[in-house]
Amino acid sequence: MTRRYWYVILTYIIMQFSGILFAPILYFIFPLSEMEAIIYWSIISFVLGLIIILVLLRQDMKQGSARDAAPARSIILWAIGGLFMAYFANGIASTIEMELLGIQPESENTQMIMDISRMSPIFMIIPAIIAPILEEIVFRKVIFSTLYKRMNFFFAALISSGVFGIIHGEPEHLLVYSSMGFVFAFLYVKTKRIIVPIMVHAAINTISVMIQYFFNPEELEQILNELETAVIFIGG
Repeated sequence: MTRRYWYVILTYIIMQFSGILFAPILYFIFPLSEMEAIIYWSIISFVLGLIIILVLLRQDMKQGSARDAAPARSIILWAIGGLFMAYFANGIASTIEMELLGIQPESENTQMIMDISRMSPIFMIIPAIIAPILEEIVFRKVIFSTLYKRMNFFFAALISSGVFGIIHGEPEHLLVYSSMGFVFAFLYVKTKRIIVPIMVHAAINTISVMIQYFFNPEELEQILNELETAVIFIGG
């Protein structure tokens, strides 16, 4: 792994844990509540982290795309297809977790993000845009691509997707996160364009955030029940 890739990983790690030090500093300096300090520092740290990582990877960006990369006109088609693939993988993984492992689909991480987003809607740019860009650069472009040069796709995707799942702090949903990571890695390999998994990742997060932001849990449950009834009716 090149030195700049190690710096990218180090930047990402520092960004993830920087709130431990700097959120309290914001709290003491400015007239903010503790939660507001955490929210504002999260936004600041993610934006700074993205800027620093893009600067570190400026050499990669100058090299441009690989010669056999998917043509620009097919990027949207790959992104749309990848979105369906990701939801399909997520559905299978969630079913396995519920039916075989007895794990409930509720995500504390998602709920925390939504609670924060309702308090400060500007925070939604983190899960919807900035986090997908950062995570695809770190886990697919840096970690996965480095491993893929030394081993086959399955093991490279397994390791990078496992780390991707662990970093989300929900080990009980490791299968779900890893399944999504496999899809993102597949899209990156097939298109040789990091923008494709970024677009799919961002679309999934944005859809999830918007649905949960505009509908409370009771409304979502009612909608799902109505859809289930409709499917049963259509199916006879």
